[in-house]
Amino acid sequence: MPATIALPMPAPSGEELKAARLAAGLSQAQAAELMGYALQVGSRGGVQSRTWQALESPSDERTMPGPVFAMFLLLTGQHPHYTLASRPPAATDPA
Repeated sequence: MPATIALPMPAPSGEELKAARLAAGLSQAQAAELMGYALQVGSRGGVQSRTWQALESPSDERTMPGPVFAMFLLLTGQHPHYTLASRPPAATDPA
């Protein structure tokens, strides 16, 4: 069994989340879609994520869970200590 790694996973503030999203070059809708949050059509016809808006809002009490933020950082290449890497294909048994 491989060794497990304890990752620090604090919940980000709205400002930290926004800064990470902007550093990744993503709109709120793109970031929400990447993380599986629901998208809606806004009043002006654009796509938006009310959930992501709330997570970035300084006046909203909701915060993104730390493990979800850690995954966002990994997916956007911003994690301070780790990167995602694909595994080599598994060897197949000869028939």
